[in-house]
Amino acid sequence: MRTMNQVDKMLVISCLILLCNHLNAASIRLCGYVVDEQQIPLIGASIIEEDSQNGTTTDIDGYFELQSKVENPNLQISYTGFITQTIVVDETVEYGNLKVVLFPKFDLEEVVVSNFSMSNNISSDNARKRKYVVIDGVTYADGIPSTHTFKFESYNSNIFQTYHAVDKNDDQLNTEDYDIINENGFLTSTTKPVSTFSIDVDAASYSNLRRYIDNGQAPPKDAVRIEEMVNYFDYEYPQPQGEDPFEVITEYSDCPWSAKNKLIHIGLQGKEIPKENLPASNLVFLCDVSGSMNSHNKLPLLQGSLKMLVNNLRPEDKVSLVVYAGSTGVVLKPIGGDEKAKIREAIDMLSAGGGTGGAAGIKMAYKQARSAFIEGGNNRVLLATDGDFNLGVSSDADLVRLIEKERESGVFLTVMGFGTGNYKDNKMEKLANHGNGNYAYIDNISEARKVLVSEFGGNLFTIAKDVKLQVEFNPKHVEAYRLIGYENRMLAREDFNDDKKDAGELGAGHTVTAMYEIVPTGVESEFVKTVDPLKYQRAKSKQVQSYSEELMTIKLRYKKPAGTKSKLISKPVNIDAKELERTSDNFRWAATVAGFGMLLRNSDFKQEANYENMIAMGKGALGTDMEGYRQEMIKMMKNMSAIAKLAEEYEADLGK
Repeated sequence: MRTMNQVDKMLVISCLILLCNHLNAASIRLCGYVVDEQQIPLIGASIIEEDSQNGTTTDIDGYFELQSKVENPNLQISYTGFITQTIVVDETVEYGNLKVVLFPKFDLEEVVVSNFSMSNNISSDNARKRKYVVIDGVTYADGIPSTHTFKFESYNSNIFQTYHAVDKNDDQLNTEDYDIINENGFLTSTTKPVSTFSIDVDAASYSNLRRYIDNGQAPPKDAVRIEEMVNYFDYEYPQPQGEDPFEVITEYSDCPWSAKNKLIHIGLQGKEIPKENLPASNLVFLCDVSGSMNSHNKLPLLQGSLKMLVNNLRPEDKVSLVVYAGSTGVVLKPIGGDEKAKIREAIDMLSAGGGTGGAAGIKMAYKQARSAFIEGGNNRVLLATDGDFNLGVSSDADLVRLIEKERESGVFLTVMGFGTGNYKDNKMEKLANHGNGNYAYIDNISEARKVLVSEFGGNLFTIAKDVKLQVEFNPKHVEAYRLIGYENRMLAREDFNDDKKDAGELGAGHTVTAMYEIVPTGVESEFVKTVDPLKYQRAKSKQVQSYSEELMTIKLRYKKPAGTKSKLISKPVNIDAKELERTSDNFRWAATVAGFGMLLRNSDFKQEANYENMIAMGKGALGTDMEGYRQEMIKMMKNMSAIAKLAEEYEADLGK
């Protein structure tokens, strides 16, 4: 038998090298992202190579990879509800950096989009069968004056991008719901020296208004809850050292938007708990799979969000999956957190259709949570929905009563909102507020990562519940005061000592920030109203001298997560005002966010605040900003400033 000699071996090796080189030359690695026009990743988009039918789908980040053996392949990219695109991959395309933008399907007409209108709402009067124009997701009635015209193409601007024209009926118009907010006014310290409110760690308002601004429009006034904007951000407060699960800090300085007034900053820092030391979790995913969730930024984004959370689960954790539409069902009974493949498979099976029987879903979810209840653990329902309940119990009052009854089981609630158009912010905020829970709005996959990964402990693990603050102001130094935000969290003075009165929850590592604008004693202010003296009340003859240096006293009550009796903390705050330039980044950034919120609301109390001075102060208070959230808000303020200027120009054109 002839053995292979050295020459034969070299010949074989050479042939293999040539073959490998041929294969490598014929194989192209294609990768990139598929997003919508708002840059939101499209999860599960289909990428097919037309000549070979070789294909793949995008992951939760909208990312895909595909090995092609075709020279200059044609790729067909499709996604339900979007216009399919075909792109030719040739030498002009970066194989490793494809970015495909898909656009929603519309019935386009030969209509020219005219001018810019900042109106957020359209009257339903005589609206049926009228033609409407949609610009970046904002619907405008016909009859806009023609000073600029654009056809259906991209317009390169930081604010406006893609323009479409569509026919709309009344029932297809924007039906988003927000509860009215009546801003807190100034109160005099002689007649009303005590202010009482519940903490609020929700951040839904911020991400929701970001969605509006990114779409080139001003958010509705009542979508702007300033306390949620402020508490969207982390602050560098000291970790608690004592037995209480949080630390209280204060800082006092000049008010950035009023040269005459002062600002007091109050911060709470929740104790951080390492992930490995967190108690075992019993989580019930309650997913709205009704027809209203059949949109790329609803159910697919919901699925991608939950799958990111699954990555954080431990073997000792339990997960159930309940869905509701026209009917309710248990998709996944409680299984261990280490069975990640089964959990992801159950999530992937979800599809949307039918009515919305949310109340029945809530009852079933709490039933599942009780059946797998972990004593001393974190028992929680995660409700993911657009809030559009239309079957069974659906009124706000009935839903609140239902959730208050269910919370008695010791199960907490996290509400995650998705989508646009029919979004019911008012319902979801009420459910979270009354269900011992928190509320987030998920507008993109990055926000899902923030809520469910980066802030996993704070959003899903409660360290203190029914947390209330009460502040008593010293009239020697405070003429009047105004709590900025927290309008729907205000409590009566007697509620502070009432342990039956529900209040907000604080999660592990969470920070809570509140601010009061103060009119110092002796300073004249247009916001301070005079009142006649009381006839039957005895006036104090003199100030209590021992308290003469105190600005105010902060009292705080909280319960342990499974407790029923509250604990009281009291802290006096002395007069110790700093110059604004010497305050911490915490102080100046929170003030920047509050000023931004007042501008968005066109608040009666914005005084000297404007986008230019708020942007300047914010740039000087960025801190470490590891995730870039503060930089993002600076960009939002710049964009909103441009939107406001366009609105002014438009109004001026109308007046001519």
